[in-house]
Amino acid sequence: MNQILEDLPVSERKVARYVSDNLDSMVGLSVEELALRSGSSQAAVVRFCKKVGCKGYRDFSIQLVSELAVAQRANVGKSAYSDIRAGDKAGNVIRKVCHHNIQAIEDTLSLMEPEQVEIAADKLFRAQRVDLYAMAASNLVAQDAQQKFMRINKRVTAYSDPHLQLSSASTLTPSDVAIALSWSGETREVLEAAELAKLNGAFLIAITRFGKVSLASYADVHFGLSAPEMAIRSGAMSSRIAQMTMIDILFTCVVSHHYQETAPYLERTRQVMRAVR
Repeated sequence: MNQILEDLPVSERKVARYVSDNLDSMVGLSVEELALRSGSSQAAVVRFCKKVGCKGYRDFSIQLVSELAVAQRANVGKSAYSDIRAGDKAGNVIRKVCHHNIQAIEDTLSLMEPEQVEIAADKLFRAQRVDLYAMAASNLVAQDAQQKFMRINKRVTAYSDPHLQLSSASTLTPSDVAIALSWSGETREVLEAAELAKLNGAFLIAITRFGKVSLASYADVHFGLSAPEMAIRSGAMSSRIAQMTMIDILFTCVVSHHYQETAPYLERTRQVMRAVR
């Protein structure tokens, strides 16, 4: 929710801020009451709920109650999700980093649309070629994806060099898939490669942060993820975890749905790697 705050219109931003500041008093609140207390309108409340991935206010309320209950059962206080402070002891650092990464995975789960995952996984399995475009920390995720899909005999390459990205995108066809990774969704080099890939008819999968981002406009399937980042960001920690989880979901879905075709390659690569360890 906090990640899309600045992308929201003023009326919906009022709703988001009220919810964020008054979580403890949200249980049992009607849509009319929320609109009144936030200084907004019922229509803005409903639009806000849909912006955060819910079907409506009732769905939003159910998910909010569920998440609050989970947090209470886990006895996770606000301090567990706070930023790293100068001089924090190792125990505090361990707890905070782990909780942020756990939250990134839970947020990813809450935003997933199984139908979109099915479409993307099917396209990946049938693609003659899969090319990935990413920069900086997102490139670590792209490299991981290359290693995974290579193991099931996919012709896959991860590109971080902008010139190679453009060269790759210019030779894609409608039989190919491009995966563009950019947490901000605004990385210029990745946007240029994505636009060119679309012009050549490739199926484009975009993996970014949740919210309104430019990269989504080129995508056939857009996975908008959420991850809480600490002020002290070591290589975009939580966002990287969220992106890698998304790649794991897509890869596992491909293997699961096409097990007979992929299992022999997985076993073959496993045997080869075992021999060199």
